[in-house]
Amino acid sequence: MGDGAASKPQDLVMIPGNAPPEGAEVIWYQGKNGKKLRMLFAPEPKTNNIKTRGLAIVCPGRTEFIEKYFEVARDLQARGFAVVIFDWPGQGLSERLLPNPALGHIRSYGVYVDALLRGLEKLGKRAPSTWVLLAHSMGAAIALEAMRTRRLKVTAAAFSAPMWGVPIWFFQRWFARLARFFGFGALPARPPLPPETFENNQLTHDPTRWRTYRQLIEAEPKLAVGEPTIAWVVASLNVLKEFFEPAALDHLRNLPSLIALATEETIVKKSAQRKLARRFKEAKVLTVQGAGHEILMETEERRNEFWKAFEDMCRRAKV
Repeated sequence: MGDGAASKPQDLVMIPGNAPPEGAEVIWYQGKNGKKLRMLFAPEPKTNNIKTRGLAIVCPGRTEFIEKYFEVARDLQARGFAVVIFDWPGQGLSERLLPNPALGHIRSYGVYVDALLRGLEKLGKRAPSTWVLLAHSMGAAIALEAMRTRRLKVTAAAFSAPMWGVPIWFFQRWFARLARFFGFGALPARPPLPPETFENNQLTHDPTRWRTYRQLIEAEPKLAVGEPTIAWVVASLNVLKEFFEPAALDHLRNLPSLIALATEETIVKKSAQRKLARRFKEAKVLTVQGAGHEILMETEERRNEFWKAFEDMCRRAKV
């Protein structure tokens, strides 16, 4: 399918109980080095009682894909937003970057940022002029890098469990850098993890949302992404280091922001989240009690906490 081709039914993976947002359309476009990338665009709802507020830019985390965010997109539409969601290079149904499609690989976060910017450019005049960010985990690192380098400007930014630090030891960091230097970057950074069950998962306490993710992968195994590569680890370390440079985020200090943190976080580094949050003068930090890493896929009570804080951020930004 060519650059910007219209969507077909097989472009989305459909399962019962996971309806796409109203008017959803898949847009295929070319990323760096001609790789085929997938994004979803859903316009603001056409109802008289919902005010049009802008475009919500949804940036998923590592291993995630568009269909996992259908519910989030519907929530945003109900609040008056058009929505765009990305399958990052090497994830979802976007073209994979290695012969082994199961590995999560990237050489530089510049590839992710380029995919984000090209996708937004592809929307053109279809996108409302007011942009609000909603970024989760690795997506929060991608979006913040685009903002740090002044290539993405938004009116407000909500970060869910942002990956602003990775919990690996000092010697592991240098081992990864040496391994990549000597040409082993495409190897997995760790052995495969044991199969996840709902009882031992570290992401959510909601069994239905946990099961939906797995049903989607069962319906289309190509959606799955496994272990990260050594190159992904080094690229992540490199971009995260940039965030903590003394003046790196000064131009974002007054941006109305929300930084949502989970008390049961085990996937990303909590101390880095709080340290970087202090760089945002106009940020409200929301600590979601009892939440796992995936706050947006948590129980109704915890999700409602997030959406209440999201609306507060939008009011502060006059969106």
